[in-house]
Formats: sequence, structure tokens, C-alpha cells
Amino acid sequence: MRNCIIASTSTLHGSGPLEYLQEALNELFKGIDELLFIPYARPGGISHDEYTVGVNNVFKKIGKRVLGIHTYEDPVEAIKNAKGIYTGGGNTFLLVDQLYRNGILKTLQEKIHSGTPYLGTSAGSNICGLTMQTTNDMPIVYPPNFKTLGIFSFNINAHYLDPDPNSKHKGETRETRIKEFHTINPQPVVGLREGSWLRIRNEEITLEGDLSARIFEQNKPPYEIDSGDSLSKLN
Repeated sequence: MRNCIIASTSTLHGSGPLEYLQEALNELFKGIDELLFIPYARPGGISHDEYTVGVNNVFKKIGKRVLGIHTYEDPVEAIKNAKGIYTGGGNTFLLVDQLYRNGILKTLQEKIHSGTPYLGTSAGSNICGLTMQTTNDMPIVYPPNFKTLGIFSFNINAHYLDPDPNSKHKGETRETRIKEFHTINPQPVVGLREGSWLRIRNEEITLEGDLSARIFEQNKPPYEIDSGDSLSKLN
């Protein structure tokens, strides 16, 4: 059993945090009044408390209370007892490092597979793949391992950007980086554009949002899938 929303981003340009996902979140967390928040990714270096307060203010609008995992003496028990879980964005290296050092990666994996509603945005989505190796983030810390939750059998590249033909930038594109990844690693990679998310219900994985997603498989040309299409064959 899985019941997840895996989103590229929490905030779209011109809208408030999680505003574009509000209808989907009402459905995901239906009947749940309290969520456990994992703030370890610390976007921009903000504190766990500051991050949690901001997220709590957002969820108040849909009648939910948010408690930060960092406030619990035993984070493993906090996950075991959670009715719903949200892992926010920030730096994926830092997030994965803290999941390992607090000993909660396996418990979180088991909790999600048991059917507990889970929301991931950005870094919180990157950790749902087999590894975190297709993140765009800087390695500000060195996690004990790059293996992550393995909620599905592919990797995520959140905030996927298409090459801009008018740009003067001549460095590597996201597509180039993912091709480099595939010279060594076999798992598919899903490039999630801003405003897109994966909706996971049990064995079914569907792309949601207004945009297509770009799919990369080893030794194959990349291709697009449309909103509403299934990704279950990658799983």
C-alpha cells in the first residue's frame, strides 16, 4: 500500500506555498488533523523551528496542525505514530544525512509502504527514489549513503529544466547530467517540471499537473509522458 504525492516543488511563481496542491492535499490527508513534518533539508539554511512554523501556517488553512520531528525525543517513535507525513524541500544531501544519522530511514520507508499518507516536495521527493544521485543540490555534507527510500524503482530529478535555445549558457543541461548518470547507473529517471507531481495509490503511479514529464531510461532516447499518464511500468 502506498498513498503519496511526490511534487517537484512546494511553491509556484505567483502563488503561495502549496497553494497549487491544495485540492490534492485535502484528498491525500482527508480525515487527518495532525501531520508530522520533517524539516531536515532546511532551505536557505533556515532553522528547523522556523521551517516548521512556516509550514504549519500553510496547513492551518486546510485545518491541519503540523509538528516538527525535531521536537520529539525519539524520532523513530514519532514516525511510527504519525497519521500523515510531509518532508519538505531544501538540500537533499543534508536531508539524507539527517535521515541516516537519526536512524529513521528504514522506519520512514516502512511507514510509507504501510499506506500512511505522505507528501514530498523537492528534496522530500528526491528521497523517494532508489538513490538521491539525481538531485540538483550542492553536496554541503557527506551522507553515510546515497541510497534512499526506494518507494518506487526509479529516481526523481525535481525542478527539471529544458534547455533554453536563447540562453548564452553553454554548460551542461539537466539532460546531459542525467545521461552522465546513466553511464554508470541503470534506474530510470523522471524529470518533474515545476507544477507537476506524481500521485501514488497502491501500485498505480500517475503524473498530475498541467505539464508533461521527461523520462530517461538507460540506453534509450528520452521521451515525454503527458499529465494523466501512468508511470507504473517504470516501477
